[in-house]
Amino acid sequence: MHLKPSFFVLLLTLPLVAACSGRAGKNLDLHSEEDLTGVTISTTAGSYFDSKFSGREDVDLFLVTTETDGIEAVRQGIADVHATDEVAFSQSARERLGIKLAFRGEESFDVAFALQKGNRTLQEEMNRFIEASEDDGTLDAIISHWLNGTPEPPMPEPREITHPEPLRCFTAINMEPVCFMGDGGLWRGIDADILRRFAIWSGRKFQMSFMDLGAGIIALNTGQCDVVNACLYITEERKKSVDFTEPYYECRGGYFVIDGNASSGISLKDRLVMNLVEESRWKLIVDGLWETLKITLLSILLGTLLGVGICAMLRSRRKWMRNLAGLYGAFIQGIPTLVLLLIMFYVVFAKVGVSGTFVAIVTFALCFAWSAGSIFDSSISSVPVGQTEAGLSLGFTPLRTFTGIVLPQALKKGLPLFTGECVTLLKSTSIVGYIAIMDLTRASDLIRSRTFDAFIPLLIVTVAYFVLAWLIRLLLNLFLSKK
Repeated sequence: MHLKPSFFVLLLTLPLVAACSGRAGKNLDLHSEEDLTGVTISTTAGSYFDSKFSGREDVDLFLVTTETDGIEAVRQGIADVHATDEVAFSQSARERLGIKLAFRGEESFDVAFALQKGNRTLQEEMNRFIEASEDDGTLDAIISHWLNGTPEPPMPEPREITHPEPLRCFTAINMEPVCFMGDGGLWRGIDADILRRFAIWSGRKFQMSFMDLGAGIIALNTGQCDVVNACLYITEERKKSVDFTEPYYECRGGYFVIDGNASSGISLKDRLVMNLVEESRWKLIVDGLWETLKITLLSILLGTLLGVGICAMLRSRRKWMRNLAGLYGAFIQGIPTLVLLLIMFYVVFAKVGVSGTFVAIVTFALCFAWSAGSIFDSSISSVPVGQTEAGLSLGFTPLRTFTGIVLPQALKKGLPLFTGECVTLLKSTSIVGYIAIMDLTRASDLIRSRTFDAFIPLLIVTVAYFVLAWLIRLLLNLFLSKK
């Protein structure tokens, strides 16, 4: 029996759709940190709560990369409580997710922006702005607006851009009221409003990108950004790696658990509307899709051209060229693509000022070149030598013999393997979010961190990648059938 591709799509999506319904989490009654003994706590890796509970033997720690994953761990019963900032989830988000704030932490922390170690000029400039904003009441008005719903203070009129460099900000959070992407891709929230006002005040252009906290700190220390924000607590451990501005807010930890009195959730239709229609979030998917396609196609094109050179080196009569090609292949095969991408972005191109997209294309092209070159070499080698000899004996030139006799046969044998490598490259591009590129996967992360829906965005992206891979195979198979 022949099964259509749609059957497999349905087979893949049914478990995800089924997982969207209901909550399997425990309904615990917690009142203080003393009640945490024997429970499983979810929290983001690298956070204050990670270091706070990692040394305790009376609790189990479940580390996640985003707040969305942490809450989903609680809702699915993997963890009992999620530890994060008390302001992490708005009241409407809590009601929709079926969670509640069990209690606040005992300690309070100053919240500030992280800067590159030793960047005294920017630190002093931001400190003067924060002090001035405190004196004129702007800072309190911003915080009160986002936490208490008071009128939003007017944004100052844009000034002339006098600073040669923009204010490059990386945020590790996309949640109201701290910092989130709203309608039209405009970043809003406490952190975003303060940083945008500082950019206007200092005559800079404002830029904000979404990146994991760990990657953001690396970007900060290598000069790829100026400010990292994510409702960051000032701790002695963090002071060893980054400098902080003066604090602009005081925050306590929050411990969130399942609310047994909450409603059963929202329908699948409402989930789709929330993840795609509200705030025009479908545009994030479209933009991410275009970025993924651009990186994939240009990497394949450049990698194929480089692969021809690799193939020529592998087939060279000069031993040193063959050895050089083999050394290149050993390097590419021996280092993970993600590590190579980070090295290229944070080390090789750190001071050049090129875009992350350019770095990604070059990195994936270098990886793809070895695969393509190896396929070309093995495909040409699979054509019997007698074919070349026959062409030469008929009076064809070596070039005519290769292009007219050997190459068509090699294409038929090598194109299926080449197609598989193209699909592998497409899937590999999902890591470009580590260097702040808004690809398809990162678009999904942004939507998930805003809606706290762990499945619908992933379902959409899964189908998108499936369709893209199918189209790549279809187009290359059509090319093969014409040869």
